[in-house]
Amino acid sequence: MFDWIVILPPIAAIAIALWRKEVILSLLVALFLSEWIIASLHPGLAFTQLLERIVSVFESSSNTSVLLFSLMVGILIEYIKDSGGVSAVVRHLSQIGLTRTPKQVGLLTSITGLLIFIETNLSILTAGILSRGLFDKFKMSRERLAYIVDSTCAPVAVLILLNGWGAYLLGLIGNYEIESPVSVLASTIPLNFYAILSLGMVFYTVLSGKVYGPMRKQETYDTETDLEDTESPTKARYMLIPLSIMTGGILFFLWLTGDGNIMQGEGATSVLWATSLAIAVGYLLLRIDKVYTHKELVDLSFKGMGNLLPLVTIVLLSIALGLSLRALGTGTYIATLIGDYLPQFLIIPLIFLASGAIAFTTGTSWGTFAIMIPIGIPLALDLSLSTPLLLSSIIGGGVFGDHCSPISDTTLMSSLAAGCDHLDHVKTQLPYALVTGGITFLIYLLLGLI
Repeated sequence: MFDWIVILPPIAAIAIALWRKEVILSLLVALFLSEWIIASLHPGLAFTQLLERIVSVFESSSNTSVLLFSLMVGILIEYIKDSGGVSAVVRHLSQIGLTRTPKQVGLLTSITGLLIFIETNLSILTAGILSRGLFDKFKMSRERLAYIVDSTCAPVAVLILLNGWGAYLLGLIGNYEIESPVSVLASTIPLNFYAILSLGMVFYTVLSGKVYGPMRKQETYDTETDLEDTESPTKARYMLIPLSIMTGGILFFLWLTGDGNIMQGEGATSVLWATSLAIAVGYLLLRIDKVYTHKELVDLSFKGMGNLLPLVTIVLLSIALGLSLRALGTGTYIATLIGDYLPQFLIIPLIFLASGAIAFTTGTSWGTFAIMIPIGIPLALDLSLSTPLLLSSIIGGGVFGDHCSPISDTTLMSSLAAGCDHLDHVKTQLPYALVTGGITFLIYLLLGLI
């Protein structure tokens, strides 16, 4: 069997998603192809292995937590939206002058994402949910909102690094003969050009108010025909209290599960617990104020979960596909494509592209780091390359691939938080990510020549 066949499943997933505009079908086809190759091209065995691969997703408590909170956040969104809490917050922010213009709204969203750097899911959910009604008010598309939260939250997480990302990366590089892993990791911050440029692109978009490519077309469509109706304003606390409970709860549970160290906490578990607590508080608040009866809240809960069920299905199949591609060895094969006899000045820019390709095809930047760091760090040490520069290219490449990938968890979460169609988010964000990635590649290439 040809080695290159291992890249067929992700290529099929991307091609079908772009052609049919159907993510679930593309993921199922890619998952079947991956299991078909693993099963030595036996179709019957591939079918049963596909089902078992989906079941195996739930063997990980972290994966199960992600799926549960992805479903349950629909309840929270429905509570705060249907109760009029979102509309009340929008009205209040307008009255105090913080959201008088589209520029101020965009700044509020991006700064929220910057400040909540401790956990990407928390950052995305908070910034997205808070800003939905504000973007609707100024007739800015939900795709623009998804782009802002997606391209703010992951880049800031790898620039500040006082979070789970930093702890994870430190664990990966701590096993090599590096005198000070912490210093090396800190030195990647000014060299992580993709993350820096991504944030720059976000603030350019916010401050200029200009959008380009597919986002401009989507903006026209949304503002003219697809603007979501908002509930009548009631009380801001119906949104602010549950959202504050979720935000504070995640930080507390990160501290609790990390034995006093937030950076060592269990991210998915903490978000699940905090979301559940926020739902419970929201339920009690709406019952005490007699806004809804118990039966009405139960109905709202199922309505909220039902709204997010398609997206949760995508998350489930994406995780299953990632596990299957790992078993197939797709990521490792792509990493080897950089070759052993490349000119030295090409190594770092091609490491960036290889990391982007792995993250794009597998949908996970963390999985990309696990594959590429064991390849890149020894390469840097053996060839006397700049370890921080090479490490920054791996980290930035992983985020770049995530931003481009229709099966990335952060891309999916951004679509969920903003309340927009997932493929529309991928389509409208892609040109921004490609431009930023292209400039980053050229910078690494120039540094290699110098």
